[in-house]
Amino acid sequence: MRPLFAFFVAALTALPVWAVELVMVDQPGCVYCARWEAEIGPIYPKTSEGRFAPLRRVNIRDVQDDVDLKRRVVFTPTFLVVEDGAELIRLEGYPGMDFFWPLLDEILRETTDYIGETP
Repeated sequence: MRPLFAFFVAALTALPVWAVELVMVDQPGCVYCARWEAEIGPIYPKTSEGRFAPLRRVNIRDVQDDVDLKRRVVFTPTFLVVEDGAELIRLEGYPGMDFFWPLLDEILRETTDYIGETP
């Protein structure tokens, strides 16, 4: 029984741990949240950013219980780059698809070990 237990422990510890995540703070009725969901939501998990920082949605009323914030979240959507449960940096609002990707790429590169896709 012990070798089998050791195998399972080794297998579980070999799984990736998502230390960095993108937390989207939203609320019902948020027009810009819906716009982000329509334009970015379906493709986000398929991108290098999405694989590096998986998305987690949190309601604005619950965010203080889920993330160690640098300051209170006031606007939705607010995108928090979170590492080990603590906010590193945020992007407030959704500026549109043409601005979202370069901004996210820049903040991931500046605050984490994200290197992005190589050509």
